[in-house]
Amino acid sequence: MPYKGLNEFVKTLDAKGQLHRIDTYVNPELEITEITDRVSKAGGKALLFENNGTDFPVLINMFGSVERMSMAIGRDNLEEAGKELEQIYRKAGGESKGLWSKIKLLPYLSKLIVSIPKRRKGRGTCQNIVIQNPDLDLLPVLKCWPYDGGRFITLPIVHTRHPLSGEVNAGMYRMQIFDKQTTGMHWHRHKTGANHYNEYKKLGKIMPVAVCLGGDPVYTYSASAPMPEGMDEYMLAGYLRRKRVNMVKCLTQDLWVPEDVDFVIEGYVDPSEDLIWEGPFGDHTGFYSLADWYPRFHVTAITHRKDAVYPATIVGVPPQEDAVIGLATERLFLYPVKLALQQDIVDFHLPAAGVAHNLVLVKIDKSYPGQGIKVINALFGAGQMMFSKFIIVLDIDSDLLDYKDVARRVFENCDFRTDMLIQKGPLDILDHSSDTFSFGGKMGLDATTKHIEETGARENDTIQNDPQFNSSLKINNGKAIKSINSDLINQNIPVVFVGIDKDFKWEPELESLLAEANGITVFLLDAKVDLSDLYISVWQILSNTDPVRDINRKGSNIIINSTSKSHASDNFPRSWPNVVVSDSEIIDKIDSLWDKLDLGDKITSPSIKLSNLLFRGDAEVSI
Repeated sequence: MPYKGLNEFVKTLDAKGQLHRIDTYVNPELEITEITDRVSKAGGKALLFENNGTDFPVLINMFGSVERMSMAIGRDNLEEAGKELEQIYRKAGGESKGLWSKIKLLPYLSKLIVSIPKRRKGRGTCQNIVIQNPDLDLLPVLKCWPYDGGRFITLPIVHTRHPLSGEVNAGMYRMQIFDKQTTGMHWHRHKTGANHYNEYKKLGKIMPVAVCLGGDPVYTYSASAPMPEGMDEYMLAGYLRRKRVNMVKCLTQDLWVPEDVDFVIEGYVDPSEDLIWEGPFGDHTGFYSLADWYPRFHVTAITHRKDAVYPATIVGVPPQEDAVIGLATERLFLYPVKLALQQDIVDFHLPAAGVAHNLVLVKIDKSYPGQGIKVINALFGAGQMMFSKFIIVLDIDSDLLDYKDVARRVFENCDFRTDMLIQKGPLDILDHSSDTFSFGGKMGLDATTKHIEETGARENDTIQNDPQFNSSLKINNGKAIKSINSDLINQNIPVVFVGIDKDFKWEPELESLLAEANGITVFLLDAKVDLSDLYISVWQILSNTDPVRDINRKGSNIIINSTSKSHASDNFPRSWPNVVVSDSEIIDKIDSLWDKLDLGDKITSPSIKLSNLLFRGDAEVSI
């Protein structure tokens, strides 16, 4: 169903027991984040902070469960939406020919036609109130984490238009508040907004920009979806809400926005201006994205609905709300990915610990030798998949959500000499592990069952999984090796996690440790990491490893250095970011406030345990 503004979605969430209202005063600076982080990680409800020092309530964690995400896109479940879109792709792709086939196609095409956004005259409800003297301080913009550079708008729908083709884009780029009428515009070099900006710069023209907040929650989702460049995000939104999006013209910029959003912030970017130092920001990777130079956005008007609700989200150490948004994207865009790869792919999954771009699990229906490697190469060159750092391809009978089974299949089916593809390529701009900004190592593993043609150089190494071997791993007499977790070996997964302190020489201790080991993979992590927490360990591995630099072979064993490259001995050429956690003062403040929030039994702050991962410094680690 279409929602007329966020207030209507709030009422629906409330009616279905999916909303918790908080009328106690909570400061948008750090406090809302700490409460939300606890509730979100505990699988709790959407939160409406009604008393935050402004005239507008803050809605957060609205996409934080599969049920709420399904509600936001107007479906009973995510699979339903994915199957609908697959049917349209199949029909529109012309699976069969002939007059009767074309007639049968008409109902599907009509669904697409009524999804095309429509421009209308006059003002929309988003322009009920016009703030004569634009002032961003009137909005409850969050400061999320202690070392953030300031307050950030975290769910903006940023509208831009190509100056030559006229193609429009609605993207999502965080916006740091600098003063009442100026923000940063954090569009990455690979994003459409940045492409538009570069075209205006070439022409020496001012770039109009319109930023929307709220409205039907499907607008926000569509702005985050991996739509092909040139395709209108509101066509996807119109299809999902089963009603076209009505657009109205901005008051001060030549751009069109949905008539029923909650807020519109109109303005411009002047490409001739000097860039502004933006950030740091506690990002979805769980680390701070460090400060850098980005364009300035100047506000020319702010309008809003009479019943406006301010939408926000927080990101940080996963899982967070964005993991559920990512799950929706998996289900909705499965068939387009399959179509692009000639039906090789049966399914794919991006585990939350991989923060969207660090790990992709792929299931294929294998029919010929080399097909797994082919799929890896294709994905490394396919749209936003090109930013993936680790890709694992598995057989059709794999359960992509059973991570231990995935690991077993990797070690059962992979000869790491022949089935591991390591190369360099583009990385997500937020990847901090590579020696070079947005470019570095990538790895693909073909974990499919091998055809006879693929088994010529297979290794016959076996795991020495006897009691003496296991007990030796649990002995910890070294100065550098602080902890060991070899539990997975007993589950037929030849993996050992080793925590090291780089203030001591760890290489000799590791060699001694592995003297009796055969055919195992050793992941080196910082001594600070709790190796019994497999989720956090895997998140650290995927975040801190550059496959080209950090994967090495010693005899029959593979050593993967997944430590933070923040020690002086690492000689890392870039700045290393710190982990995102709340500070003790805010944690204590929310602990003391908890009973007034009416949220039930106190939820321990996730930051207490994660704070062990912090290094000296602030957003940037001090060496």
